[in-house]
Amino acid sequence: MPIVDCPPSDADTDFVLEARELVFEYVPGTPVLDGWSAGFPSGSMTALTGPSGRGKSTVLYLLGLMLRPTIGEVLVDGIPVSTLRDATRARLRAEQFGFVFQDAALDTTRTVLDNVTETALYRGEPRNKARALELLDQLGVKVPPHRKPGQVSGGQAQRIALSRALLNRPRVLLADEPTGNLDPTTSTLVVNTLREHARSGAAVIVVTHAPDVAAICDREVRL
Repeated sequence: MPIVDCPPSDADTDFVLEARELVFEYVPGTPVLDGWSAGFPSGSMTALTGPSGRGKSTVLYLLGLMLRPTIGEVLVDGIPVSTLRDATRARLRAEQFGFVFQDAALDTTRTVLDNVTETALYRGEPRNKARALELLDQLGVKVPPHRKPGQVSGGQAQRIALSRALLNRPRVLLADEPTGNLDPTTSTLVVNTLREHARSGAAVIVVTHAPDVAAICDREVRL
């Protein structure tokens, strides 16, 4: 597995997602990132690794267009998108991105099935309940779809969140510690599902502290 520590070359044109010279500050004058660059090709699963506090989750939020870099650019298909209007970035996220948050981030007022299908609303599409149920079954979520998130385990919630992220077959899937709440067997199931999605042609980027998860990925980018 190649470990990528350097910026992508200008000659590289096959990245579906790219970060160029990103600087990000939560507090002015105290950068979390200082000139960070990396490229992510389609059909590949990349592990984003490094010590705690190095900004891995922040990178994921920047790549997912939920934060704007202080300096630098995020590009999709070679087109800068960081400075687009909020509504335009939100539409791009809904159409092309899937995101698995570290804490699952499910809506506790809605059912499991509604949590999975809600992303369709942001794209102006009908809810694809059949695919949602197929994904839940594939990921071993053996709970009635009308249950609320407060009635499922943490591991089940994480797999529900992954089902939500996969619903629209996103070109880019970003996952923040997707195996953190899972036992080894379920962790393997989730990682294999992510790999399968990458093999379908997507760029999959996984923040992880787990060496076994990083080892399964095609590439590793260290912060």
